[in-house]
Amino acid sequence: MALSWSAKEHKNTNQPAVATGLKRPRNDVGNKVAVVLGAQWGDEGKGKVVDLLATQADVVCRCQGGNNAGHTVVVDGKEYDFHLLPSGIINPKSISLIGNGVVIHLPGLFEEGDKNEKKVFDFHQVVDGLQETERQAQEGKNIGTTKKGIGPAYSSKASRTGLRVCDLLGDIKDFSSKFKNLVRQYQSMYPSLTVDVEDQLKKLKEYGERLRPMVRDGVYYMYEALHGSPKKILVEGANAALLDIDFGTYPFVTSSNCTVGGACTGLGIPPLNIGDVFGVAKAYTTRVGIGAFPTEQLNAVGELLQTRGHEVGVTTGRKRRCGWLDLVIVRYAHMINGFTAIALTKLDILDVLEEIKVGIAYKLHGKRIPHFPANMDVLQKVEVEYETFPGWKTDTSAARKWGDLPVKAQNYIRFIENHIGVPIKWVGVGKSRECMIQMF
Repeated sequence: MALSWSAKEHKNTNQPAVATGLKRPRNDVGNKVAVVLGAQWGDEGKGKVVDLLATQADVVCRCQGGNNAGHTVVVDGKEYDFHLLPSGIINPKSISLIGNGVVIHLPGLFEEGDKNEKKVFDFHQVVDGLQETERQAQEGKNIGTTKKGIGPAYSSKASRTGLRVCDLLGDIKDFSSKFKNLVRQYQSMYPSLTVDVEDQLKKLKEYGERLRPMVRDGVYYMYEALHGSPKKILVEGANAALLDIDFGTYPFVTSSNCTVGGACTGLGIPPLNIGDVFGVAKAYTTRVGIGAFPTEQLNAVGELLQTRGHEVGVTTGRKRRCGWLDLVIVRYAHMINGFTAIALTKLDILDVLEEIKVGIAYKLHGKRIPHFPANMDVLQKVEVEYETFPGWKTDTSAARKWGDLPVKAQNYIRFIENHIGVPIKWVGVGKSRECMIQMF
């Protein structure tokens, strides 16, 4: 579009020149993307929601995290585990995109692709383990990372010494030099770290050639997807709100922004293009690793939830800690992300309980506190105020519509919905996509 500028009246003024013949440009916002995010500490069943939505999506994207996240999807009785690949890859009609905000362990990516079809190196995983050992020795405690190298990889990114896919596909001599400098940097901090540099470079070069046909400039690709022919775009968040590096239960968090802002920075999407933001929450709460967990049940209830819910990490194989649903953290997650609707998963796990509790507020020294505490020492000390509901003692796994659920289960769901102030769009009562009851 050519512009003709006139500056006749602009000799001695600070006012800008006036454009002549300029029509007000149309604000073409483009398509809206739907974003799926975890509303607790992860493992809420995001993969199932993504799988459900991906059946109608043209593009499914991962925006952050790495192979420390795991999503399980069950389709036609077959179970699929994803760690780096978007869960929506099961839909053969959609394009799967791994954005710039994701850190990638290349061997893991290809292994996952071959088993089911960036920027992290093998030594990042070794460094992750060394850092955990060092924390244990110096402080008597660790963070409980997955030792997948995610923290060191994001650390390299933040210190501007990290290597990107575009580096790998560029001049191999430049890449080799940068790689060696990165190794030396870590070896100066961890003298016991040994890296076969030449072997690693040989493998990385091979991976680079395998990657080359699949690599696109994400900014331009997403822009075309947003502004070209109408496309349905789905963004799949990894981890969850309470694990966000800025807003989570720091320092027991991941190393990326797994709240809605991560969709923008991890894919180059303007905020104007964010449409629906779907939060996913279990009908109870789980957490992997260490850190404060106010509603945790270290008793028969916790064991029942762990056993019935098969609460074992997809990526780590660790048992998840279990407790009652904590609406304080779900409301906090909503404040940050602005959920337009929520998917409530694993309702069926509660089917056998005589009574069910829901955490609705925190107390400190006997007084209610009006917010979710940022200080983890404070969170460790809070007392939870509960609302108690009678259990429905009925198998809900065969329910396929709202009317199939027992009235007591319906009351439980409506209470959650009203307390958070966000409508519940789906209720999960089993593993497969057929077990998701759509409310509206």
